[in-house]
Amino acid sequence: MKILYLETSSKNCSVAISDNEKLLCLCEEVSENYKQSESLHAFVEWALEGAGISMNDIEAVSLGKGPGSYTGLRIGAASAKGFCYGLKVPLMAVNSLESMIEPFLGSNYEFIVPLIDARRMEVYTAVYEGVTGKEISGTEAKILDENSFEEFRNKKVIFVGDGAKKAQEILNLPDAEFRDDIYPSAQYLIKKTLEKLDQKDLEDIAYFEPFYLKDFHGVKKKKSEE
Repeated sequence: MKILYLETSSKNCSVAISDNEKLLCLCEEVSENYKQSESLHAFVEWALEGAGISMNDIEAVSLGKGPGSYTGLRIGAASAKGFCYGLKVPLMAVNSLESMIEPFLGSNYEFIVPLIDARRMEVYTAVYEGVTGKEISGTEAKILDENSFEEFRNKKVIFVGDGAKKAQEILNLPDAEFRDDIYPSAQYLIKKTLEKLDQKDLEDIAYFEPFYLKDFHGVKKKKSEE
């Protein structure tokens, strides 16, 4: 079964295609300017070309549903819905934090903690068991301070994501590892997507909304004084 994967929740605009569990092609780019609106559909075309298939061969679409960038998630969700409507195929959605832990499972860490940078000292995070990937504590928006994650003192833990840098500066966890170069990636949606497909855990395309976690608050510009 050929599946298209979209992950647009972060600075990494990421598109993948698999044939069941086999990754056929991956196109992604990390950009400080969040280029999802410019790059996503081009990446889809390149991924199809790299996989040697056409859009009509796609039998399902999977989306990294967030949390993360509000605008990025809107773009990804709108595109995923459009593909599903046009192709008449099912939609699945996976927590973007789960794609961040996949490369580190089974690497002798007791815990893996993804940290997506939010405003100021806030991060989107959850805690996962290091071997099985089982969720230990659910996804939340967390304000970091020097006492955060104290329960992992003297534990083998790794913090991953673009929020790891500010966490490393403030957390008093000398034995912890930090990787701030990790972003959600479409290639790591495959395993969870196939599980959801097997369980028939499909999204309602008409009513699906990304996992924003927090309400969007826009900034209203002040009118310049005369």
